[in-house]
Parts: sequence; structure tokens; C-alpha cells
Amino acid sequence: MTVAIGSAPVRLRRQLRIFLLVLGPGLVTAFADNDAGGITTYSLAGAQFGYGLMWVLLVTAIALVITQEVGARLALATGQGLAGLIRERFGVRWTAFAVLTMLVANIGTTVAEFAGVAAALGLFGVSADLAAAMAAAIVVILLARGSFSRIQYAFVAIGAGVSIAYAVSASLANPDWGHAARAVVIPEITWTGAYFLTLVGVVGTTITPWGQALIQSYVADKGLGPRDLGPVRADIALGSGLFTNLVAAFIIVACAATIWVAGGTIRDAADAARALGPLVGPSATTLFAIGLFAAALLGLGTVPLSSAYFACEAFGWEAGLHWRVREAPVFYGLLTIFVAGGAVFVVLPGLPLIQVMFLAQVLNGLLLPIILIFVMRLSREHRLGTLRSGRVLYPLGWAITGLASLMSIAFVVSQIFAR
Repeated sequence: MTVAIGSAPVRLRRQLRIFLLVLGPGLVTAFADNDAGGITTYSLAGAQFGYGLMWVLLVTAIALVITQEVGARLALATGQGLAGLIRERFGVRWTAFAVLTMLVANIGTTVAEFAGVAAALGLFGVSADLAAAMAAAIVVILLARGSFSRIQYAFVAIGAGVSIAYAVSASLANPDWGHAARAVVIPEITWTGAYFLTLVGVVGTTITPWGQALIQSYVADKGLGPRDLGPVRADIALGSGLFTNLVAAFIIVACAATIWVAGGTIRDAADAARALGPLVGPSATTLFAIGLFAAALLGLGTVPLSSAYFACEAFGWEAGLHWRVREAPVFYGLLTIFVAGGAVFVVLPGLPLIQVMFLAQVLNGLLLPIILIFVMRLSREHRLGTLRSGRVLYPLGWAITGLASLMSIAFVVSQIFAR
């Protein structure tokens, strides 16, 4: 009897230790989803429609958990990233198309992250040139010189900092928490084109092609296998199911309780930070700006990382943070090129930043359905064994793929005709 009683705490400690060892892919990808573009989208949602889009976060939480679990299962069963599996199953042409589209879109997304860094530090009087140079140096040194575990800890720490900054910002705004909670489960739909365009934007900034590719590559790079499915699922649920949408909720609530109530308007997250000052106090502006900087910095680490993983997997080059620079020169070379290229776009005068960011949005919208279709078709292959998508996960995954496809097409069309 004594052994039986004592075995439960021992088993719990062992399971917790295993979870902490596996922890990372879900959390890092989840935190990275709240990048500079995401912060801007959530700020606009709260400033324009108050609590009216809170219910969408519940939907995106479920969708993100499902799609990322399907991708993680592929990596756990095969030990490969998405691009390598696409090459094996669908051939060189589809792989080349996916790689080219992903890289072009990710360059635009990286530019958006640098713009976020410049906007955030600009609120403290730092020039765009200096901000971009500092951010690029931090990211390149971290990725090239840090160990796998240190890089992961840094990503998680930055993501946690973003969460804390926006949680405090929301609290300072003194919102109607009861209204916010009701809006999560009872949709407050505004039947206008602007509302639905923002809705699509919220979904699109949460479920991304690069995020889907990143979690699979990260799981494979960490060397996880089929026995790690349980902890990986918990990691994804914690990250994508909770933290991604919790941060989004805090941002929407902060802007709804201040800018929307006051009848103000904003164009981006930096405007939101400025607007919070007169309404709440300078500390809110500072916290919002710090959150934007941290989110953009995390995006600068993860979007180029996703790009380098994807390209190297497609062509069979060594890829992974567990390799040293001399062991995977192409991987680290691509990382440096993507980061440096984004910095150049931001600091050089006369370059069409808006057009580059617009192209990235359109390409991401076009690529997402294709990536999800690849993932779902791969998820039923017999070589996955017990990790094949089952009777529940498979139809849910296809339903999300169909919905994401419709919303992506609608977003791309609306953006093209809006111009």
C-alpha cells in the first residue's frame, strides 16, 4: 500500500520532467504568432470594433491547436520537416513552388518585423537605422552563437515578456472584464465589410504558412519521436490554445477599453501605444511599445528561422540549431541573409515598404491553403503508423483547411480590389 501511495507523486514528477524536456515547439511557435503584424491587427480590431471580435479568438485557438498537432505528428513520425516531406510525396515542382512562395512571403514578413522594431523604439527616440541594426545584430548573434536550449529559452523569455507587457496594459486600461468575457462566447457581429475584413485579418495573422512549417521543423530539429506525442500535444495546447490568444485578447481589451470607448482611430500598433498615453497614462504607452518591440524581435528570430529550415529541407542541406555554423553553413548563411535583407529594406530610403508588406500578405494568403492541403494529405500516410490523423482529427483538419482557404481567398481578393 505504501508503494502504491508513493508511486503517484513519483509518476507525476517523472511526467512533469518529460514535459519540461519536450516543452518548446508549441510555445515558441505560439509566441511567434503574436509578431508585429499580429499586434497591429489586434490593436486595430480593438480600436475599431471594441470587444466585437473577441469570439474569433476562441475559434482560432481551436483551429491552431488542431493544425499544429497534425504538423507535429508528421515530424514525430518521420523526423522530417514539411519541405522534405513535400519533396518526397509531391515532387520537385510543387516543392520549388512552395519554397519560392514561402521565401518571398517571409522576406516581406521579416520587413514588417523590422518596421515593428523601428516603430517601437522610435517611441523612445531611437532612429530607424539604429533600431534595425541593433535588432539584426541581436538576432544573428543569438541564432549563430547560441546553443539550441539557450535559443529556445530566449524565445520563450521574450514571448513571456510580451504576454506580461500586454496583460499589464490591459489591466491599466480598466476594461469591462465582464463584457470582454461575454464577447468570447457570444459573438457581437457588426455586419459591415470592414468588420469581416478585420475578422479575416485576425484569423490570417494567427494561422500562417511559416508558423505551420516552423513547428514541424522545430519538432524534428529537437529530435522528438512518437513516444513524445503526449507532451507535445500539451505543449501545443498550452502555447497555441492559451498563450497566443490570451495575448491577442489583452491587446484587443486594452484598445477597446480606451481608444474605442473614446472614439479614436489608429493606423498601427505604434499609434495605439501613443493613443494610450493621454487616455491611461505614460506607463501604458511604455508597456505597449515594449511589447511591440519584443514581439517584433521574436518574429525576427522565428520567421527567418522558418525560411532557412524550409529551404534547406527542400534541397537536402543540413539544417538545424543543433548544428554548428561550420557544419551547416547554408542554413546559417540563409538565416543571416534573411535577417540582413529585412534590415536593408527598412533603412534604405526610397524602397517600397508598403508594397513589399502588401505582397507578403497576399502571398501568405495564397500559400496557406496549399500548405494545409499538403499537411492534411500527408497526415493519412501509412508510414505514420499510430500517429496518422484519426476519425476526429482528420475531418476537423480538413474543415479548418476549407475554412482557411475561403477566408484566405476572400482576404487576397479584398486586398487587391481595395487598392
